[in-house]
Amino acid sequence: MSDLAGLIYDWNRDGRAARADYRAVELDDETLRDGLQGPSVRNPPLEVKKRLLHLMDALGIDSADIGLPGASPHARAAIVALAKETTKLRRLRPNQAIRTHPQDVRAAIEASVEAGVAIESCAFIGSSPIRRFAEDWSLDTMLRSVEESVTALTKAGLPVMFVTEDTTRADPETLVKLYEAAIGCGAGRVCVSDTVGHATPEGVRNVLSFVRDEIIKGRAVKLDYHGHNDRGLGTTNALAATAIADRVHGCALGIGERVGNSAMDQLLVNLRLWGLIDTDLTPLVEYTALVSEHCGVPIPANYPALGADAFRTGTGVHAAAVVKALRRGDRELADLVYSGVPASVVGREQRIEVGPMSGQSNVVFWLEQHGFVATPERVARIFELAKSSDRMLTDEELSDAATP
Repeated sequence: MSDLAGLIYDWNRDGRAARADYRAVELDDETLRDGLQGPSVRNPPLEVKKRLLHLMDALGIDSADIGLPGASPHARAAIVALAKETTKLRRLRPNQAIRTHPQDVRAAIEASVEAGVAIESCAFIGSSPIRRFAEDWSLDTMLRSVEESVTALTKAGLPVMFVTEDTTRADPETLVKLYEAAIGCGAGRVCVSDTVGHATPEGVRNVLSFVRDEIIKGRAVKLDYHGHNDRGLGTTNALAATAIADRVHGCALGIGERVGNSAMDQLLVNLRLWGLIDTDLTPLVEYTALVSEHCGVPIPANYPALGADAFRTGTGVHAAAVVKALRRGDRELADLVYSGVPASVVGREQRIEVGPMSGQSNVVFWLEQHGFVATPERVARIFELAKSSDRMLTDEELSDAATP
């Protein structure tokens, strides 16, 4: 490992400081490209992808990566169909990911011409010393590739975002040369990528501050952030990036390469809870359900805001407080007394259930909600059943116990 250490520039230890002043930023949805690169993820049907674009638009998402045109004729045909679909949307616009390679550049231009849409082209190349070492790339060759690709795309009238892969492990000197080359050839955006999920929030702020202050320097070039979740920091890093970047990327349920990307749904919930957006987030339920079903990604029961257990409780103390709020007719209080995320934000409700950790208030509330009179005998019978169980009782079990 000691030989490789010198091939990684560690932004987490760079020492630059950036104030965490979170903002409402543009959002780019990578579900239909990077999200589908997850090794266990299925590629959903085209009609499902179109529906997801409409849901993204309803959620206030600004752009979506709709694929890799250089991957295959089938992939390019899907990009054309999806790009045409975006013309029906209110705000969301398409982009496509390409290597800084002539074949991919041609495919991107051809897809845009066929769709009749100027699809933003996100041209990427590896930037870290360790990546260059593994690929045996020279910096001169990389710079020539960047200049030729960005020039061809801009001449074709396509907006260009230049992306450095593995930015969070790249040295500053190389980043300056790559970004300057792309900006000089017409790139209107540059993207910092935490491709292997290396960064901490401090690292994200350090590298974004560096690019903004020492490369962009007030020019009319926008700054993006694209994060991965290998250290479990994907969403945290995306939130940190909102303080500096102009646009932040994410995927539904955090799906994507290896263990996934920043979670777009969690990013939206947090922006809403911070009061930075006032978007109606109820479409998140359908958005994540479609991705779960058609990409083959089960939503864990304990997944924030959208998991089955997010707003369920069978614990006596917790349930008692929620029940008291509900009896007062105060749904907002019920949403907040034992939840950091109000269920109503995503169009859901608090659920009081009965299990081994329940108190009698759980039993009484369940009976009342299901049309039973909460007699002392009924309450005692169900309470005893619950205490002898090793899990939450189902509605069927509770109904059977209520009507012996």
